[in-house]
Amino acid sequence: MVLALAVIACALVFAAATPMDRRAMVVHDSRSEPARGFVKSGLAPVASDLTLRIAMKPNNIAGLESALYAVSDPASALYGQHLTADEVAAFVKPTNETISAVSTWLTENGISSAPVTPAGDIVEIVIPVGKANQLLSTEFSVFSHVDSSKTSIRTLQYSIPASLKDHIDFVHPTTSFTRPLTGRPKLTAGKTKPAENVTSASEAVPSSCNSVITPACLQAMYGMPTTPATQKSNKLGVSGFVGQYANQADLQAFLTSYRPDMVSTTSFTFQSQDGGVNTQTPRSSAGVEANLDTEYTVGLATNVPVTFISVGEYGSDGVNGFMDMIAALIGEPTGTRPNVLTTSYTYEETDLSRSVATTLCNTYMQLGALGTSILFSSGDGGVSGSQPQPCTNFMPTLPADCPFVTSVGSTGGITETASSFSSGGFSNYFPIPSYQTNDVATYLNSLGNTNSGRFNRTGRGFPDVAAQGENFEIAWDSQFETVGGTSCSSPTFASIVALLNDELIAAGKPPLGFLNPFLYSAKGRAALNDITTGNNPGCSTNGFPATKGWDPVTGLGTPNYAALRKAVGL
Repeated sequence: MVLALAVIACALVFAAATPMDRRAMVVHDSRSEPARGFVKSGLAPVASDLTLRIAMKPNNIAGLESALYAVSDPASALYGQHLTADEVAAFVKPTNETISAVSTWLTENGISSAPVTPAGDIVEIVIPVGKANQLLSTEFSVFSHVDSSKTSIRTLQYSIPASLKDHIDFVHPTTSFTRPLTGRPKLTAGKTKPAENVTSASEAVPSSCNSVITPACLQAMYGMPTTPATQKSNKLGVSGFVGQYANQADLQAFLTSYRPDMVSTTSFTFQSQDGGVNTQTPRSSAGVEANLDTEYTVGLATNVPVTFISVGEYGSDGVNGFMDMIAALIGEPTGTRPNVLTTSYTYEETDLSRSVATTLCNTYMQLGALGTSILFSSGDGGVSGSQPQPCTNFMPTLPADCPFVTSVGSTGGITETASSFSSGGFSNYFPIPSYQTNDVATYLNSLGNTNSGRFNRTGRGFPDVAAQGENFEIAWDSQFETVGGTSCSSPTFASIVALLNDELIAAGKPPLGFLNPFLYSAKGRAALNDITTGNNPGCSTNGFPATKGWDPVTGLGTPNYAALRKAVGL
């Protein structure tokens, strides 16, 4: 692995002063207009430096996908035998021919580069805007995001030499528009005192859980154990973005009220990526999202080590640090990366170009092959995307619709029904994966012509599963508030997976890794509570209805810990 990276680095770090490439150029990617919410404000200054990343085509990404399914399908003889980082890199690294072709192109144009991923498939260059305009036969402009007033340098079309068409997946950021991330839970009420504490899980869920959700409610609903985890090698990661800070004092206040057995003995560790920080003072600097995610992982996955991974706002991957974070985790030694990773942020699928979205999704495939279960909240806009917004055609969310992650929708009520905000639908980028072919076909057959033409009937369906997502009590800024959204659901389901992993590792078995082939198996789906009521309206429609079996509102359903425990062989 180290030797391979050294070879790639030597091949790509150079500086030669020669005229711009005059080879025949072909349009590599284009879009007719900027993403929704962006307006062009002028040409980008030609002297300004621009950081670009060039993704070279992997040598065998299909082979990695096959390997991922082989270690993730309970019916496979290789189930649980997760790959090593070197084995993953062998699938992903470019061929020598590709490395040479891209190296020659950059050398001819006097450009230095360096790899930024463990397999060396993505390299980074820094050049003036004017030179980028010439290199890619384009014209970079400044685009403003209307709601936030944030600006970014992008273009609507770029070209590469025709001879490199089979060697380059994309140059980025170019045609992708990364709006401020969405996924922050909505405050639903404010209180100065915590809700009545339910101190133990029981088969009868307290009626108070119909109005306010606490850890004890979730333990009772889903049969989650409260006994402490014992395996320190079992880790649960929580993603943090956009300056969201998780406050340790608020966590202790939360545990005092809802997990007094854990007070002063449990917190979370902090990990920085792309300059991310976790400011603790003043206490008001805490983020609602970050507090929610850490309080309901620490507070549910009893004694499982939790790491809050804060990603800085000024990384250069062009996707708010999403790709940098996963690349960093892939590069970590075995035993240090999280066994479960939960993320509560989403894009609209159309924000990113198809090529960038595909490479991002394939990055999750790499981490999944190493044995990490990756969960994403599905979004809070019903069929209108990450948040409610005017639309005609239904809007999938990304990365929640990537086939290599587990997408989590939302339910509410003791007698669970789909939350109306639970985003779900069908991808326009990714085809139906094999593990859900029958489920999607069955659902579409029952749906008939409802909403015909508003969504892609051949796309990957999401979410995969669901969990409670309404009226979660959190501690924030020295007080207690209730919040709602699929941001509540993903850390809840992730905590259940982490607890299962603790038992599996204690029994000498591997962690679950990529979950979907198991969840869609006969044993997996039988261990979930099927949700058959509710819908996710949007785009001036009623959206999709929840039905028997899988549906694009609540997926296969909500967890039953005892049944899942049996299904995984405990």
